[in-house]
Amino acid sequence: MKDLDKQRTIAFIAHGSSGKTSLAESILFLTKVTNRLGKVGDGTSVLDFEPEEIKRTISISSAFHSFPWKKYDVHFVDTPGDENFLNDTKTCLQGVDGVVVLVDAVDGVKVNTERVWGYADDYQLPRLVLVNKMDRERADFLKCVNQLNDEFDIPCLPVQIPIGVEANFKGLVNLLDEKAFEYTEGTGEFKTVDVPDDLTDMVSEWREKLIESIAEADDALLEKYLEEGELSPEELSRGLVEAVRSRSLAPVCCSAGIKLIGLPHLLDSITELLPSPLDRGPVQGLNPANQSEISRDPDPDGPFSALVIKSITDAYAGQLTIFRIFSGTLTPDSTFFNVTKDVRERFGQLLTLEGKSQKPIETAGPGTIAAVAKLKETSTGHTLADEASLIVYPVSPPLPAIISYAIAPKSKGDEEKVFSALSKVLDEDVTLRLDRGAQTKEIILSGMGQVHIEATLEKIKRKYGAEVELKTPKVAYKETIKGKTRIQGRYKKQTGGRGQFGDTWLEIEPTARGEGFEFVDRIVGGVIPRQFIPACEKGIVEAMAKGVVSGNPVVDVRVSLVDGSFHTVDSSEMAFKVAASMGFKKGFKECNPTLLEPIVLLTVTVPDEYMGDVIGDINSRRGKVLGVDVKGGKQIIRANVPQAEILQYAPSLTSMTGGRGAFTLEFDHYEEVPAHLQEKIVAEAKMEDEE
Repeated sequence: MKDLDKQRTIAFIAHGSSGKTSLAESILFLTKVTNRLGKVGDGTSVLDFEPEEIKRTISISSAFHSFPWKKYDVHFVDTPGDENFLNDTKTCLQGVDGVVVLVDAVDGVKVNTERVWGYADDYQLPRLVLVNKMDRERADFLKCVNQLNDEFDIPCLPVQIPIGVEANFKGLVNLLDEKAFEYTEGTGEFKTVDVPDDLTDMVSEWREKLIESIAEADDALLEKYLEEGELSPEELSRGLVEAVRSRSLAPVCCSAGIKLIGLPHLLDSITELLPSPLDRGPVQGLNPANQSEISRDPDPDGPFSALVIKSITDAYAGQLTIFRIFSGTLTPDSTFFNVTKDVRERFGQLLTLEGKSQKPIETAGPGTIAAVAKLKETSTGHTLADEASLIVYPVSPPLPAIISYAIAPKSKGDEEKVFSALSKVLDEDVTLRLDRGAQTKEIILSGMGQVHIEATLEKIKRKYGAEVELKTPKVAYKETIKGKTRIQGRYKKQTGGRGQFGDTWLEIEPTARGEGFEFVDRIVGGVIPRQFIPACEKGIVEAMAKGVVSGNPVVDVRVSLVDGSFHTVDSSEMAFKVAASMGFKKGFKECNPTLLEPIVLLTVTVPDEYMGDVIGDINSRRGKVLGVDVKGGKQIIRANVPQAEILQYAPSLTSMTGGRGAFTLEFDHYEEVPAHLQEKIVAEAKMEDEE
């Protein structure tokens, strides 16, 4: 328990390209974990090591490592910031005790800064903010601070003021002790200097704001501050820790990560301000027997419990299961119980992750992110526990997939290879979805965006030699009728011996939308023997599978079998099945047939300023806006839109909103296709049939 006080488990989170991975590489180099500074741009990063990441110079998958700082051990997760891979970030945040939010000193707060900040809110994580890349042209520290306070509810106040800007950025002033430090670029070394004259007013102003905010977070400190007008250094230091850990304040630091300027002071802030597993206290879960709430203390001697936050396939170790331990201690060659799947799992080595490599360890306790290889039943989101003391930790559902493609193997005969590869990738990535279109018979791969799908297919080609082609998915149209008719279906065939004879009279009419197919037997007087009536229904059902207008299934019709005749020798089930089928096809054409299209419920979340553009775009896609709600300064627009108009909506929304919009889709109902579009759909269906 004593050692736990010196442990930190954190994540670096940010909008893409804010410098998370480069910062983490610089920290590993500064703390002598690595002997050279890994760089994302030239592919030498120890954290972005997958070829797909090197090619795009972005983090696609969360990476794990640790470093020592003074008397502390810090485990960290370097998370993706690209919107295609944010689910990985969200999932991994369930395994940390605090976060460092990076903001690019030039770009400021961007859309995915807001999203990852929201995830930190969801898990009630204390946070530090780091304004990074202070050495870049047009870097503006105070602009970023103001943006943070405009966007977020928690006060974001500097604990440091930068010395110099852009190329002249060379150090910082600590506000609480009013000490200034000047760095030697690229070394992480610094010396204490006098506060520059041009900064004294700014330091004084922001120090006063910081002290007020610290006091406001604690009633006793506020009372003393109001009475005496000042607080001791110890009270300020203690008050800042409490304010950060209670999430009533987010301190803002500054750095130039690649040049190592500001990093030692950042590491001091991480270890002093962010909580240990002990500070975070008991973790809440459920008793699987009765769903009552129970908790686990971060006690190394308590019953073991952990949450799986990631699964990856390693070229050498095979399937790696990565989990955060909340209680108890694990050693190699142990067993634990997968509570989610109700199965016991055995493992050999216990591993700690160091970027792309793993290192065996002898023990792991609360706060540790550890890994084991080759578990049979365990995947992301599962709870692991001591079999004698079960608990289930709730997990947040994956973000919904927003883009879909029909996929097919590039080479015939490769189906097994492709689907075997995809099933392995689906085990790693819970946001990928593989479905088979019941009507179109296409295999549909859905994901978080174009880059997500492309990176997935590149990975299965590289790892498993499986190549896939992408196509826009077909829309599952249906056919129905608007009129009614009475029609004869007669089948007579004579071939010298016993012939075939079936004679049916059908009444065909529409039912209400969504009611489906209804068969009514109105035969009286035995004009068709009872044993042939099920065959009539079967013939109609088979004919409905491929409508006569566009080849799509028929829905929402009532067919009544009202009359007919039979031959004592030549009639058979087959003859009546064919007769009813012929009658239905002929009669369907007389009933004013029409096409139906799937309508989806589209829910779009956007900042106020984009609402007009988004609604205008929905209208242009034949959509109908159902309502607009306001939540947390965002507009939530709900609309019904034809699926055919929204197959590639993700890039359009990104373009309209500068990446600040998000949306979900779900099937809602079927509606009639406008007449002018029906001709085009029917023509395309005929062309496809001919091909």
